[in-house]
Amino acid sequence: MLIKTSKNMKKVIYALIILLVVVSGLVFANRETKKDTVKKSPQKQPAAADQQAAMKQWEATPDGIHFNKWKTSAKGKKVLAGAEKLDPYIKDSSKMEAVITSLSLPPGSRLGFGIMAQIEGVDYILSFGLESAAKEFELLRGLKVNDKIMIRSNGVSYAPKYAYPIVAGDYVERDGKMMYKSAPRKGGC
Repeated sequence: MLIKTSKNMKKVIYALIILLVVVSGLVFANRETKKDTVKKSPQKQPAAADQQAAMKQWEATPDGIHFNKWKTSAKGKKVLAGAEKLDPYIKDSSKMEAVITSLSLPPGSRLGFGIMAQIEGVDYILSFGLESAAKEFELLRGLKVNDKIMIRSNGVSYAPKYAYPIVAGDYVERDGKMMYKSAPRKGGC
């Protein structure tokens, strides 16, 4: 009887040891996963000093020198002034009245689908992005020169290649009816 008890006792002890090893392994694995999660947290934005240093470094490159020369040229100043004119509309996300001046973009443009429009006496490229198989621009293709539209945009950009500021076309309406609304961005803000 004593032998049976010790064999049973050994089985119980082995079972407890195995249970202890398994639980310890799970706890340890969970701890490692939490450490990995903390280590893989998103990178912080570079400090302002780092950004300024990177900007200075870029300005010394041939592209940076070309861009700075363009900014100080008459053509560059005109484009920058046009872009700045829309800042209040962009910040408030308010509507801007535009008049269509051309149904095509300047030759050599690589902006996807777009039209030329005049807002408050300044000519702009109104860019809607790359064309897809969807019929998202179908109503916009029905516009004519001198049509008045209301637009909203979340940004204006510029580049030395283009003689006009580039307005991102996010929303277009004509006669109170929506003609186009850009799809929300995926995976971003």
